[in-house]
Amino acid sequence: MRPRRLRSSAAMRRLVAETTLEPRQLILPMFVREGAREPIAISSMPGVYQHTRDTARKAIAEAAQAGLGGVMLFGIPEHKDETGSGGLDPDGILNVAIRDAASEAGDALLVMSDLCLDEFTSHGHCGVLDAQGRVDNDATLKLYAEMGVAQAAAGAHIVGPSGMMDGQVGVVRKALDAAGYLDTVILAYAVKYASSFYGPFREAVDSSLQGDRKTYQQDGGNAREALREADLDIAEGADLVMVKPALAYLDIIRQVRDHVNVPVAAYNISGEYAMVEAAAANGWIDRERAILETLTSIRRAGADQILTYWATEAAELLARR
Repeated sequence: MRPRRLRSSAAMRRLVAETTLEPRQLILPMFVREGAREPIAISSMPGVYQHTRDTARKAIAEAAQAGLGGVMLFGIPEHKDETGSGGLDPDGILNVAIRDAASEAGDALLVMSDLCLDEFTSHGHCGVLDAQGRVDNDATLKLYAEMGVAQAAAGAHIVGPSGMMDGQVGVVRKALDAAGYLDTVILAYAVKYASSFYGPFREAVDSSLQGDRKTYQQDGGNAREALREADLDIAEGADLVMVKPALAYLDIIRQVRDHVNVPVAAYNISGEYAMVEAAAANGWIDRERAILETLTSIRRAGADQILTYWATEAAELLARR
């Protein structure tokens, strides 16, 4: 046997490729900062910015032109409080950014929104705290329901509950349906680990986090628990499920993909992005090849969609192939 026959040319390699990577499978996470007059560079994520409303609209237009599947929006408010009220405010930065994006994108790509309170709370946790300083699951759910309806009203096609509160998908689905948003899709962050790779994201959203999130995000050694979490979210009405992070959890992506019958997304997170960018900046790796190899590995593991900060650039690289 000579397997090399099927590697003999670029045309031959394309013909027998087992895994494809296409712009439509990529989703661009974006940060929009309230009151910003110019984009603000994120030092730990070279090439990524906290956008103004105007530069966000431009980036969304570029994403649509590149053929991306969608954008995932995060808001950075000027003021935070204990309950994250800015995330529910129809005129808060995230909901304003959603309206801008929906207006700019039209039908060209999907507008997705992060449904979580961590960017809006003064303590940086994903929910409200009880008298002992613990995240109060059920009190948080009530706010998530309101937040989901506010995002749908602003024009979000897909909302992404990401706080890992028990029952979050069910309350959001019930609230959306009751408000008449029957077609609003839920992308559940069903499998979200308490990872060390979130560090640059904390800078990106000006996180105020005190302590850690280990009481609600998953432990990195657990795999069976991931399938249980995915099953629960699907039973509650999730249309898609997410695994986050991606690279340290490629095995989990594969297990979830083999286990469920809904689309599976994966989030190529900030620390994963930063590692490649840092190595490339030092001349240790070929940056463009590393980007496509990284994203292909996530697709090969089973992800149907990938959230990645390289989305628009990756689409351009694919077009040049």
